[in-house]
Amino acid sequence: METIFALASAAGKAGVSVVRVSGPEAWSAVEKLAGSVPETRVASVRRLVTPEGDFLDEALVLVFAAGASFTGERVAEFQVHGSVAVVQALLRVLGEMEGLRSAEPGEFTRRALDNERLDLSQVEALADLIEAETEQQRRHALRLLTGALGRRVGNWRDQILRAASLLEATIDFADEDVPVDVSDDVRALLDTVCSEVRAELRGMASAERLRLGLEVAIVGPPNAGKSTLLNYLAGREAAITSDVAGTTRDVIEVRMEIGGLAVTLLDTAGLRDSEDRVERIGVERARERAASADLRVHLVPSGSTPLLEVVQDDIVVTAKGDLEGDGVSGLTGQGVPELLDKIETRLSGIVQGAGLVSRERHRVALSDGLSHLETAREMLDDGLDVYDITSEEVRIALRALERLIGHVDVEHVLDQIFSSFCIGK
Repeated sequence: METIFALASAAGKAGVSVVRVSGPEAWSAVEKLAGSVPETRVASVRRLVTPEGDFLDEALVLVFAAGASFTGERVAEFQVHGSVAVVQALLRVLGEMEGLRSAEPGEFTRRALDNERLDLSQVEALADLIEAETEQQRRHALRLLTGALGRRVGNWRDQILRAASLLEATIDFADEDVPVDVSDDVRALLDTVCSEVRAELRGMASAERLRLGLEVAIVGPPNAGKSTLLNYLAGREAAITSDVAGTTRDVIEVRMEIGGLAVTLLDTAGLRDSEDRVERIGVERARERAASADLRVHLVPSGSTPLLEVVQDDIVVTAKGDLEGDGVSGLTGQGVPELLDKIETRLSGIVQGAGLVSRERHRVALSDGLSHLETAREMLDDGLDVYDITSEEVRIALRALERLIGHVDVEHVLDQIFSSFCIGK
């Protein structure tokens, strides 16, 4: 096993930068640079000196024993002054040491997976935590990172193996003191797991929205103040505003946080019939994005009705409240706090009941496992003669569910997952 190293903190000038080393030669690198290896998991101030005797920096040095580190290997961390020159000099010296090489993207985390310090769902959660922009995203990622999905799969595994063992004991020891009819016990076990898997599948859409963010489209006729409202919410001039109808031709997107949720606000073209070909394209795009958005805010001039169908949870407000005396105004901020409260309430309802799983591969694994469990449950009605086939269906279901945490058949997804990590992770 090669020893790898990389900058584990952000690139560029900083107060402190962290260089991580993992592998069998990690402590040897510490000895060569710092003279001796500190006590494990205790930060020690050391002078770093190159093999040629050149002073590199004064740094905090930590070492972690194999089995007690992030990767599961011997690990060393150098916390040096965050100068680009210092970091580059340290990386250069490490690269010149025999047995050490620069890490590839995500290689530290991949070693943690290989050494069973993390399961696959925790690896994905770590990537989500790094990308988290909001409080809700952070909390959801931490639930997975602490092993919540692994524990749930472990519980399913125990129940499925219990069901399989009952079936196989009946097959192998039918003439001994073992109950012949175990169908009720097996059915109860399978029903419990099926119910929990279905619940996870139902909560997947909400969890995916929580992880990736939600879309809120601002819709209405031309000159209703949509772009002005967007700019007010964004706190900057994200969209061009004008009293000329049809100024907004394309969908303008602004990313922000509302109630701890990642939200993309969409400013759409004014909805009207137009002879202008480009504007017609903009209106069509507005209709499409509004239809696919999680929530729509209809800005409606006083005395008018919404131009798009109002569906459940949509919000309808009077436009240009500063002129009408009632409603929302992006110029003065009138009614905006109340509007944000409504948006937060609606979006919180959408993500309520979010499960743990939120990726397509999760859906496939859960669906495959559920399908085989349901097949096995139906076969119980056919009696002892098909218990051997029923047992195999149960075990196939278990293998499908264990793909969630990377115990089987996941090599094809690893490269895609780790490609999203930075070099030092």
